Amino acid sequence: QVQLGESGGGLVQAGGSLRLSCAASGRTLSMRVMGWFRQAPGKDREVVATITWLYGSIYYADFVKGRFTISKDHAKRTVYLQMNSLKPEDTGVYYCAALQSGGSWPFSDPADVDYWGQGTQVTVSS
Repeated sequence: QVQLGESGGGLVQAGGSLRLSCAASGRTLSMRVMGWFRQAPGKDREVVATITWLYGSIYYADFVKGRFTISKDHAKRTVYLQMNSLKPEDTGVYYCAALQSGGSWPFSDPADVDYWGQGTQVTVSS
């Protein structure tokens, strides 16, 4: 089992920034990929960014390219999401995710995620 603990959400004005953190614990040696997904009210959960744990290969959804940055600290078993130039349409619950054995590049399908964090609310006001 892998446990994921998120922090860093909140309320910010459009154009502002937030940094999300997700610390993994438990059987973390089995992790292949970590990432961030989000879910807006009434919408399906969608990928924001993923990063492979061993080589650090990164994928971004088109709607965040140039604004968000995903990174990892291998020693701390932590993944980060730096979010800049936030827009009201970025509002939603952001979930940390970990994949062990399923999925394929770019690991963007929520159905392939093995472990989810509890989610953290991000609200961007206009």
